[in-house]
Amino acid sequence: MESNVNSTDGLYPGKEAHSSGVSWGAVIGGAFVAAAFYLILLALGAGLGLSAVSPWSSVGVSASAVGTAAIVWLIFIEIVASALGGYLTGRLRSKWALIHTDEVYFRDTANGFLAWAVALVISVTFLASAAASMVGVTAASTTDPNAYYVDSLFRSDHAGSESKDVALQAEAGRILANALRQNQMPAEDQNYLARLTAAKTGISVPEAQKRISDVVAEARQTEDTARKVTAHLLLWLFLALMMGAFSACYAATIGGRQRDHVPAV
Repeated sequence: MESNVNSTDGLYPGKEAHSSGVSWGAVIGGAFVAAAFYLILLALGAGLGLSAVSPWSSVGVSASAVGTAAIVWLIFIEIVASALGGYLTGRLRSKWALIHTDEVYFRDTANGFLAWAVALVISVTFLASAAASMVGVTAASTTDPNAYYVDSLFRSDHAGSESKDVALQAEAGRILANALRQNQMPAEDQNYLARLTAAKTGISVPEAQKRISDVVAEARQTEDTARKVTAHLLLWLFLALMMGAFSACYAATIGGRQRDHVPAV
């Protein structure tokens, strides 16, 4: 009789050992649904945003309003897409027998988190370029970001000055780029660039030096503004991803409860 009890007790660990805690089929399916639904909502938001922006002054929505709406929309679609993927993961996973209810809830939470993580990897790997093109961001830009400031150095009202010296423009661009990487432009670079600007535009050397100082200050201000905007966007993106992870985990537990016919408490 004692040997029969031991053999019966040994059946349950055997069944548990062959039952994986991760339902990869449900996880991958939920992840693909979350990634696809996120891209669909991203395209919808990009279309609504572009339709609200007008190239004419005092017409359409302001840039600050569009930026705020874009952040809210990114958070919203991350929550909705992650919750949908997590819910499907919980509903589609196989039922675990002979496991305590608390362990079932933990596994559902873990599967929902895995579905969110896989969806994030899929989106970054395969859908980033498509999403960027939808919001009007090119994957690779071939325009020199300092070209505008280089052109402003050599502006002149003298006749015939519109012909550009490509080598001169390129050299001035490199000097300007090096100045932006440092706290201030080296004196020899500033004097040399001032002589080039004066010779090209016909203004005096002191006026050229003042123009250089103004251009460098404007370029640095533009870089600082872009850096702050990027940091601000990344912080909101971090918040959106964390909320998406929570939504996926919680929705997976709801789906798992409905899968096992356990009423929510």
